[in-house]
Amino acid sequence: MKRNRVRLTETITISIKTLKNNKLRSLLTMLGIVIGNASVITLVGVGKGAQNLAANQLSNLGANVLFVVPGNNDTRRRGVAFPRNLVLEDAQAIAKQVPSVKRVAPQISSSEVIQYESRSTTSSISGVDPNFLPVRSFEIAKGRFFNYEDIKSARNVTVIGPDLDKKLFPSMESIGKDIRIKDQYFSVIGVMSPKGAVFGSNQDENAYVPITTMVNRLTGRDKTYGISLSFISVEAINEKSTGAAKFQITNLLRQRHKILRDDDFAVRSQKDALQIVSSITGGLTLMLAAIGGISLIVGGIGIMNIMLVSVSERTEEIGLRKAIGAKSSDVLTQFLVESLILAILGGIFGTGAGVGAVALIAAITPLPASIGVQTIITTVSLSGSIGLFFGVVPARRAATLDPIVALRSL
Repeated sequence: MKRNRVRLTETITISIKTLKNNKLRSLLTMLGIVIGNASVITLVGVGKGAQNLAANQLSNLGANVLFVVPGNNDTRRRGVAFPRNLVLEDAQAIAKQVPSVKRVAPQISSSEVIQYESRSTTSSISGVDPNFLPVRSFEIAKGRFFNYEDIKSARNVTVIGPDLDKKLFPSMESIGKDIRIKDQYFSVIGVMSPKGAVFGSNQDENAYVPITTMVNRLTGRDKTYGISLSFISVEAINEKSTGAAKFQITNLLRQRHKILRDDDFAVRSQKDALQIVSSITGGLTLMLAAIGGISLIVGGIGIMNIMLVSVSERTEEIGLRKAIGAKSSDVLTQFLVESLILAILGGIFGTGAGVGAVALIAAITPLPASIGVQTIITTVSLSGSIGLFFGVVPARRAATLDPIVALRSL
């Protein structure tokens, strides 16, 4: 046992000396592994960052918030944005008849050009009621939100997001000013606190008007069968009651819509959305890691190529070692150790570069890229395994070399 340890130590020492004698070649050989390892670490970190970003954005929606959206799977596949089978009376029925629901906020959305004097921009306009603030966890930075009197009278008042406020009123107070939406003028009565983006949509660029004003003055929607909604935000009593609320809302709407087969609506929770997003970003992360893994394989092929050249160049050395008593297993071990050292060192340097790249991405972009210790250990181990795997062919060639044939070349 002790003798084997001494042999292994000697083999490692000889391997390191051999690699030092060919520094440039060793560095170039490691470069493939360095690039491959750095690519895997960076791409996995970006994938994890996408998952973290999606989770952070979903948390802004509220843990106990449900979204009732119109249309079935078929209409969503065909790209029908807001099929008209969810009406204001549905939202009122949910508020009155579902015991596990705390608040309900119906919403109608469209995209319109907003103007103030010579400045204009295209933004999302949402018709909502006062429940919108507590249900969606929005806050007012200045001014006020509209109340039920504004809703009842369908007043031309609006509350705008902070980014929209900066675009239209870069150097003046916006409260009390009149902005133009379509052919209507709306008085700005409040500005929202920053909320950020949700799934690529910047909530801070939106404008909000009373839902009755939206219907009567802006959308011109057909009210023959009720006021059509874009979706309904529902706040459950607490996080534990979201499952019961989803079940009760589904049953109520199926009764109201007289559904016998497929639902013409969907009830989505934050958990459902997170699962969908996680599956998408998880697949993306796996694909990115596979792309980086190809670079590792190319690096392994580079190690095998250089080690084969090394065997050809060191034919005399191998012959002399075998002539003075070295076993084939000793030669095999030495070449495997050299391949392993190259791969592991390349893996360590590549990991350092990858971690640095992930930290840089997190620092200069909104993407919260991150990498776990488990991923680092796995990647370095994979690098070593690749070095060992691609080092077998040259090591076997060196081990099976006939010492007599080798000595003839002296």
